[in-house]
Amino acid sequence: MAADRARRHLVIFARQPRLGVGKRRLAADVGDLAALRFGRYALDRLWRELSADARWTLWVATSPDRPTGWVRRGRPTRQGPGDLGAKLRRVTQGLPAGPVVIIGADTPGVTRADIARAFAALGPKAAVLGPAADGGYWLIGLRRRPRERLPFDDIRWSSEDTLSDTIKALSDAPYALLQVREDVDDGASLRRALRPRRLC
Repeated sequence: MAADRARRHLVIFARQPRLGVGKRRLAADVGDLAALRFGRYALDRLWRELSADARWTLWVATSPDRPTGWVRRGRPTRQGPGDLGAKLRRVTQGLPAGPVVIIGADTPGVTRADIARAFAALGPKAAVLGPAADGGYWLIGLRRRPRERLPFDDIRWSSEDTLSDTIKALSDAPYALLQVREDVDDGASLRRALRPRRLC
């Protein structure tokens, strides 16, 4: 089991939860304090759910790169500069060998079963994607075998075309799709994602 964990890498892309930083669309709808509360809630929930599983090693790709003292669980690694594609490429290439699954910190409903399904799909498939309701994706997993292309070029990030562009970038590589989930980007998606639970 320890050897399997060393070969599988789960990464949470996360921005340090600070008042007035990040989640600007959400903050515009619900206010800075409610957006901060959501950011803290989402990270805490993902850490509790995903950090203690022996089937993978947990990493947290941080923004900003420093400081990293707020990362309470998992191993910090930097996102670095550039657009989301550059950050995903940097993190993916910087990890030790083995399959990688990456999620964002704005989908707090992700479970260990979701992550296990993603890694299982990376046996026969080169990639796995978790579609988001807005046309993006809440999860991407890559098998990372030699000569397999990373699908991060020419993507229209943060748009309704992000998922379709990423699938196109995979060319003929086989991929799997998981269930559709909600990314929390604004007040409406926050209400849908947390219904019937009240956070703010």
